[in-house]
Amino acid sequence: MAVDDRFPRVPVEAGEEPGIRNEIITGPVSDWATDFSHLEPEWSADPYPIQDDLRQRCPIAHTERFGGAWLPTRYEDVAAIAYDTDRFSSRAIIVSNFRPPRDLAPVGGSPPISSDPPFHHDARKLLLGAFTKQNVARQEPATRAFCHSLIDSFAGRDVVDAAHDYAQHIPVRVIADMLGFPPEDGPQFREFVEDLLEGINLPPDERRERVSRLFDYLLAQVHAHIDEPRDDLTTYLINAELYGRKLDPDVVTGAMALLLIAGIDTSWSAIGASLWHLAKTPGDRERLVAEPGLLPTAMEEFLRVYAPVTMARLVKDDVHWHGVDMKADDWILLSFPAANRDPAQFDRAGEVVIDREVNRHAAFGLGIHRCLGSHLARMELRVALEVWLERIPGFTLADPAAVTWSAGQIRGPRALPLRIG
Repeated sequence: MAVDDRFPRVPVEAGEEPGIRNEIITGPVSDWATDFSHLEPEWSADPYPIQDDLRQRCPIAHTERFGGAWLPTRYEDVAAIAYDTDRFSSRAIIVSNFRPPRDLAPVGGSPPISSDPPFHHDARKLLLGAFTKQNVARQEPATRAFCHSLIDSFAGRDVVDAAHDYAQHIPVRVIADMLGFPPEDGPQFREFVEDLLEGINLPPDERRERVSRLFDYLLAQVHAHIDEPRDDLTTYLINAELYGRKLDPDVVTGAMALLLIAGIDTSWSAIGASLWHLAKTPGDRERLVAEPGLLPTAMEEFLRVYAPVTMARLVKDDVHWHGVDMKADDWILLSFPAANRDPAQFDRAGEVVIDREVNRHAAFGLGIHRCLGSHLARMELRVALEVWLERIPGFTLADPAAVTWSAGQIRGPRALPLRIG
């Protein structure tokens, strides 16, 4: 089969030359209301007291870091920005010192999550079919079997790192299968996640080099699928048409990057955080073992209380918004975790109530960018917890001080040593 001439066999650029607004990113925070940084160790370890304090005294915090950024902490403010596509753009969703040029909109670098209307609607529609409940259900038997195989692999051990040895592998395998990528490339996927989501404080040249590695990998996979088409999402994207013609290369690789990165880190973080909670809360763990039918309800509460995802927007034009003066190209961190703990929205907001019946949380986002893979994420989380609780009903934290959490906009355990039995 002839090579698709949309994809020359040379490395693609991982994005346009960005503008630098400010070099200050990390360092001790003097006042979270005026100098916040979601990259600091205390935020990574436990952001909730910080968010609760800000919600009371300064519900829309500001910082000069990252070239200027805002952090709303009330549910109503987060929701209002998420739904307002006229004043806030999604052309970049990871806060850093770099702003992609405005002409990148409405497509963005990783459509549809980085797309603005009107392009967003059509780009999202292309992917929706792959993530219906029916299609996700087809993934469940293989996911369940894989979870059992992971537990088999550490049978007999007294202490297991549930993040590294279990949670991280599950979404990697599912997404690799869906995209038609070699399962043995899993370790590379985890490196890509760290490069994009946790490497924003790197020097610009090094960050661009790391991001380029991801897009070089994706381009190689595109060529492999052009040479040997198969029944998977990559081949589907290569052949898909929008507005009467096949997708541009940057749309294909951008969508693949979205599925690879967003589909992995969010799910492994949710699985890990849920196991962390159950390890330190024996009453909840014992109840779920005794009442497995309660798990779907408990799972939604874990998603609410330990929501892993914070997305970003860019202010389109100078605007006075809810009492603050935002400037064009200021960042806004949409903290869905903070919104999910707002006592104005949720009763007993700071507590984990595993039988909470009404739970309209925002863990999967709000507005047009609500996670299109939410059915898949729920399936992965449910199956991972079902298999773990069935096979390992008794477990505790081996060393609470050894638990570490990722820094940046996706928060989840990166080291989670659990004592089995």
